[in-house]
Order: sequence, then structure tokens, then C-alpha cells
Amino acid sequence: MKHTIPLKQNHEFRRLYSKGKSAVSPYFAIYCRRTNRPVSRLGITTGVKLGNAVKRNRARRRIRELYRTNESRFLPGYDVVVVARARVIYGRYHDLERSFLQLMRRLGVCAPKGGGA
Repeated sequence: MKHTIPLKQNHEFRRLYSKGKSAVSPYFAIYCRRTNRPVSRLGITTGVKLGNAVKRNRARRRIRELYRTNESRFLPGYDVVVVARARVIYGRYHDLERSFLQLMRRLGVCAPKGGGA
């Protein structure tokens, strides 16, 4: 991940939940907030409702990979928290990616499309 660092502090997650914008789909709930940093920060939350540790870790890996492969489309300077929902474990990767990008566009994290690429 080029311009992203992890978001780890509990108070930062709580601040994002209360003051950030949010968008939801059957796979994720995403909260984001603009910051004045040159880098973005990503946090991933998987609750116990998802299943055992193996399933929760798989969900985190899938979300991290979704973010990593599409990171060049996102503007730097955002705090983003992705909350996994139960369908993220069994959903097809293509469906997860489409849903993830749609939510990120809705929140204004995606860069506007340029003329050539």
C-alpha cells in the first residue's frame, strides 16, 4: 500500500464512526473522513458475528486486498474504516470489488476520472 498506513487507535475509530460520512452495502459499511495528512489511513473491523478467527481473518485479508489493488484510484488524505458484514466471507471477489468501489465513489474518496486513462 503506497500512500496508506494502518488506523489502530480505538479513539480514532470512534471519532470516525461519530463524525465521518458513511455508506453501506450487503458486504461492508464504510466510514470515511477527510484529513489534512499527505497519506490515508485504513482501519478494518470484523465483529465476532462473522464467525471464528479463521473467518474473521479471511474477511480482513479480502478487504485489505480490495483496498490494495484499487489504491491508485483513491485520493490521499482520508481516514477510512471498513466494517465487514457476514456476506463478505462468501461473496464472489468481483461482487465485493464492485460494491467496494461503488461505496468509495459515493463517499468521494475516488479520484475523478481523467481524460486519457
